[in-house]
Amino acid sequence: MRIRNRHDFDKPEVMIIPMIDIMFFLLVFFMIGTLYMVNLKTVPVNMPKAQSVETQLSVNYLVTMKADGSLWLEDKLIGEKELIAKAQAESARNPRFAVVVRADQSLDYGMVIGLLDKFKAAGITKFGLAAESGGK
Repeated sequence: MRIRNRHDFDKPEVMIIPMIDIMFFLLVFFMIGTLYMVNLKTVPVNMPKAQSVETQLSVNYLVTMKADGSLWLEDKLIGEKELIAKAQAESARNPRFAVVVRADQSLDYGMVIGLLDKFKAAGITKFGLAAESGGK
């Protein structure tokens, strides 16, 4: 039986390439996974398109006005008076309260302005209109 010399043994090496592959896979996995974690409760509506659309991340109320004039708070049908009352109560509690209105493009412009006017009369000063990107 041959006795090996101490210098014949190779030093252990850390295999870094497989570790990089696994880290890259985990990074991609969690990036894709977080895209599906965002739960945006809305009603489908045909919004107008605009070129200069900005994404608003801190929206407290997302109100949808469908083509028939019905109002939806996120994904629940709601009456106008109830919507204004809830928004007014939330605005009193939260100074950074904001409302974004998603209106159908075939809806009468006066109906949208009427709703915004009622929000303003209730003391809500931060509101906006939603649009899809890709306009002319």
